[in-house]
Amino acid sequence: MRKILLNAPGEFLDVKAPRPVPASGEALVRVHRVGVCGSDFHALAGRHPIYTYPRVLGHELACEIVEAPEDGRGLKAGDRCAIEPYISCGQCRTCKAGRTNCCEQLRLIGVHVDGGMQGYLAVPVGLLHKSEVLSLDQLALVETLGIGAHAVRRSGLHAGDDALVIGAGPIGLAVSQFAAALGAKVTIVEINDWRREFVKKLAIESLAAPDGKVADVVFDATGNATVMGESLNHVAPGGKLVFVGLTRDPVKIDDSLLHRREVTLYASRNSCGQFPPIIRMLEDSTIDTRPWITDRLSLEEVPARFKELPTKVGLMKAVVEVQDSDG
Repeated sequence: MRKILLNAPGEFLDVKAPRPVPASGEALVRVHRVGVCGSDFHALAGRHPIYTYPRVLGHELACEIVEAPEDGRGLKAGDRCAIEPYISCGQCRTCKAGRTNCCEQLRLIGVHVDGGMQGYLAVPVGLLHKSEVLSLDQLALVETLGIGAHAVRRSGLHAGDDALVIGAGPIGLAVSQFAAALGAKVTIVEINDWRREFVKKLAIESLAAPDGKVADVVFDATGNATVMGESLNHVAPGGKLVFVGLTRDPVKIDDSLLHRREVTLYASRNSCGQFPPIIRMLEDSTIDTRPWITDRLSLEEVPARFKELPTKVGLMKAVVEVQDSDG
């Protein structure tokens, strides 16, 4: 099968590898779609704090089951699934508390272990979430939606609250979708003109700058340390600030403002238990990601074209199509 390996920052290799052999409790799946995440771009540039090399990227995944164990939760060959990429130990303090997204031994497919930019994967059956309705494109974006859904749940946002989302990339869009689904009043702040116009087409208010606006809950989805620190200015007294983006740089917080407004600060990591409800929301059209995909490339095009994507005007979400998995 074909495997696209990020051998080192900036260096992709197109290699051939045998199909993986599933271990006990694993299914063999054929990868069909790989959503491209901003963290993949940071890995390419060598700027992400947790990637190691060499690594096969790809943690936003849609697949088709090739082989499943007999006790595999009713899954069978031919089922289309979203892959939940979070491999938790189940034994540490946080796992036992039900917060598997904060597992002390957490491994992410495509980050800590090789991901989906290859023809086939062996995946624990517990990480496979089937849908008989959704397209492969929709299944590939479930993981992205999970980041936003978890952040909104963690914030304790309520219907009628003012929610301000800083950054209109896919994570910011995901946060906005779930905040709006709760009945919150959502505004997105985005400096990029094209993305701001994209948001308007989704009937979400967008601004180029907060202009003094404050909100009950502010979600920072930029991953920019400077912007993250400044986001505190937009939290109403008694409100909440949620860091959804990730940076390796220190974030400076105005402590006097934090105390004066008695702001609660949250970090939001990955997602936990979100895949089944998200799939149901996609199936009943409560959430719609179909307009998000603006760019497509084949697996074999990744070494040549992937480096162009971060600077491409008009990019919201790119998807890699794995068509010839034995090529």
